[in-house]
Amino acid sequence: MPMAGKGMLLTSMDIDAAHEAEFNRWYDREHLEERVAIDGFLEARRYVAHVGKPKYLSLYSTETFEVLDSPAYRTALAGQTKWSKANINRFKNMIRAVARITISRGVGRGAALGIIRLRPGGAKDKLRAALEAPLDPTDLDGIISMHLIESDPALSKPLTKDAAAADPGAGDWFVLIDATSVHAVPSAAARIVDNAALKPLVVTSGVYRLLFDLAKSDLPR
Repeated sequence: MPMAGKGMLLTSMDIDAAHEAEFNRWYDREHLEERVAIDGFLEARRYVAHVGKPKYLSLYSTETFEVLDSPAYRTALAGQTKWSKANINRFKNMIRAVARITISRGVGRGAALGIIRLRPGGAKDKLRAALEAPLDPTDLDGIISMHLIESDPALSKPLTKDAAAADPGAGDWFVLIDATSVHAVPSAAARIVDNAALKPLVVTSGVYRLLFDLAKSDLPR
C-alpha cells in the first residue's frame, strides 16, 4: 500500500482557548514523539482545521492493525505522564478511531488533508468496492494520494471520561485526501459528498492544514 503501514489511529478534539498554548506545546514537545517511539508505530502527523470540526486532528500510522491493540501500546496508554493526563482531561468533542487501512491510492503525503466521515451501514463490501474508483487521484490536480480507513468499533473509544458511553459512530469509516493545498481538496471530496449513492452515508467532512509530522527515523537514537 502507498500509505506507510496497514493500521491507523485517528484522533481529533477541541480544546478551550485558555489551555490551547499548553496543548500545542505538549503535542509538539512530548506526545507525538512518545507515540512514534512505541514498537510498531511508524509516523505521526498533526493538523489544524481550515474548515471543519473538531479543530485539531492527528494521524498515527502503524506497521499492522494489531499494533493498535498490542501490549506495547496498552502499556503506553496505561502509563500516561502527568502532562498527558492533564491535557487529555481537557479534550472536548473527542473522536478516536482505531482503524485498518483498506484502500490506499497514490504515493506520498500532502500539506493539506481532506477528511470525510462515513457511516457504512450493512453493505460494507459493496461500499468498499464503490469507493475504489473515487479514491483514484490520477486525474485530480493537486491530489497526492487518497485512502480509506475502517474503524474497529470495539477499540475505537475516546480516552476521555465519556469513553464508556455508547457511540453510534465507533464503526465509522474515514476517507483521507492528501493534497498540496487546501484549495485542491473540494474537487476530490465532491466525488463522494456530491455522489447520489454515497452522500446519504456522509456524516461530516472537513479540510485541515498540516502542522507537524514525525517519522520513526526522526527520533533521537
